[in-house]
Amino acid sequence: MAAASSGLNRFYVLLGATAVAAAAALAFVTLRKPDVSIPANVVVQAADTTGFSGYYLGSDSAPITVTEYADYECPACQQWYTIQFPTIEERLIRTGQVRWRYRDFPLDMHRNSRPASHAAACASEQGKYWEMSHRIYSWEPNWTLKADGNGIFRDHAKALGLDMARYDSCMETAKFAGRIQAGRNEGGQVGVGSTPTFLINGRLYPGGGAVHYDMLKAMLDSLGRTTSR
Repeated sequence: MAAASSGLNRFYVLLGATAVAAAAALAFVTLRKPDVSIPANVVVQAADTTGFSGYYLGSDSAPITVTEYADYECPACQQWYTIQFPTIEERLIRTGQVRWRYRDFPLDMHRNSRPASHAAACASEQGKYWEMSHRIYSWEPNWTLKADGNGIFRDHAKALGLDMARYDSCMETAKFAGRIQAGRNEGGQVGVGSTPTFLINGRLYPGGGAVHYDMLKAMLDSLGRTTSR
């Protein structure tokens, strides 16, 4: 009788362990975030561009507008953003002399470029585009070395205080894939061949060293529109 009781106890222990494992597996499937994949070369719909022509920073009455075509995973773009952009933003954009326009130009060789652009677009939907862009371009932690950087982008979204249910839905549905492709198409149409490339007054300036504070200030000086800083 004792042997039978012991066997029955082992049966219930195994049954309980199986139930716990099953519950854990169900919880994992239920709670884990679906994989995020942002398609490339999608057909751009009218809704993708209606009311949107890029991400803008600065006064719409600024005498110079610079359009930047860039890729978040491009080392030259990251370096330019880190070294050159802060001075331009502080001295020229915030003072109303330059208006900045950013357009995504994801390169096919970079696996995390479109997800990074899409994370920024989803942050833009909640009014945090430039804050997210800054975090992504910091490359901290180095998401460019990962097969999938979406976890890091999601951490950035949390740190910015975004509505995470809304952010997750935006990412999982690839809501702005067409917007990103529209930027890529526009860059191709104006002749962009590498990143970063800048468009000013109908002229392209390719390369990370092409556009900097002194160059833009000289342009403004020629127009007689520079304010001292």
